[in-house]
Amino acid sequence: MSDSVLDFYEGLAEEYHLLFADWEQSVDRQGAVLDALLRRSGAPPPRRVLDCACGIGTQALGLAARGYAVHATDLSPSAVARAEREARAMHVSITTGVADMRMLDWQVPGTFHVVMSCDNAVAHLLEDSDLEDAANAMASRLVPGGLLVASLRDHSALLEKRPRFTAERVLDTPLGRRVLFQVWDWAVDERQYTVRQFILRQESGIWHTTEHTGVYRLLQPVELEQALTKAGLVDPRWYTPEETGFNQPLITARKP
Repeated sequence: MSDSVLDFYEGLAEEYHLLFADWEQSVDRQGAVLDALLRRSGAPPPRRVLDCACGIGTQALGLAARGYAVHATDLSPSAVARAEREARAMHVSITTGVADMRMLDWQVPGTFHVVMSCDNAVAHLLEDSDLEDAANAMASRLVPGGLLVASLRDHSALLEKRPRFTAERVLDTPLGRRVLFQVWDWAVDERQYTVRQFILRQESGIWHTTEHTGVYRLLQPVELEQALTKAGLVDPRWYTPEETGFNQPLITARKP
């Protein structure tokens, strides 16, 4: 996990909500989807949840609003600060901290009923050693019987299509018009890809453009599953977006 990952989320922290037509609505919807999954898996509120890739709080705030005791951490101090502000604005209670998901075993005290990493965050673990460290660290923060939840892009489908450009989205909002699109660059060995997220905003008739660049590993489900199993977790199970309503495939696994 290189400095480019930190730079990506530090730069995106103040604009992340612009990627959604209605970010607060997305917080509520994702909270409902994950709440249903956790209840189905035997981890209803007020279970303790560690969201170790919280970003600005998209999943953490939705779960906290539903009665979970959420500790939200992220590699990016700016993202964590934004999550704190959003929690106050939404009148939701969470605790926060800055932590690297590979180092949770010594950067985050205590244990949790659920450890969560959503929105393809694990795909930033570019090396096998990074993935192994993160799996071990996440497992270390689980109570016996605790549940790990992670989401991952469908990289097999993406590799077949090798997209270079995502179709633009035009959003008309009370604050003005936004245009969103991405440019994708694929590594020659097809082990990594770079996503350049462009955000165009119209304010008082003037267009402003920002670009944020993130590097991802073409992490396959079997690789993630093997890393979790090697970390001592059992009963891995994948859920499709059709099953859960979440926008990416989800995996759960338990600590014995």
